[in-house]
Amino acid sequence: MAKQTIMLNCSAGMSTSLLVTKMQQAAEEQGIDAKIFAVPAAEADNHIEQDDLDCVLLGPQVRYMENDFKNKVKGRGKDGKDIPLSVIDMRAYGMMDGKKVLQQAEDLING
Repeated sequence: MAKQTIMLNCSAGMSTSLLVTKMQQAAEEQGIDAKIFAVPAAEADNHIEQDDLDCVLLGPQVRYMENDFKNKVKGRGKDGKDIPLSVIDMRAYGMMDGKKVLQQAEDLING
C-alpha cells in the first residue's frame, strides 16, 4: 500500500501534535505507512496546495471551519477528486485515542 498523508488541523497546532504522535504509533503497530502531521488552520492552505494529501482531519475546536475547508479541498485530491475531510470524533480527541482517530482517517481514505 502506498504511503498515506494525513493532515490534522486545529487552532494552534499544539494540541493535535500529541495526537499525531499517538496516531503514528498506532500506524506503526498496524503496519500502515503514513505521514501524519498537524498544522494550525491558518497554514492549511499551503499544505492543501503543495502536499499530496489523502485526508484532512479538523480538531473539534475548529469544527466551525468545516465548510471553509470543504471548499479548500474541492478538486485537490487524487484524480481531481475532493480530499476526504472530517471533524475528529470529539471523544477520541479528548482521550487522545490515536488508534481510533487513525481508524477514522483510514475509513475516510478508503471511502
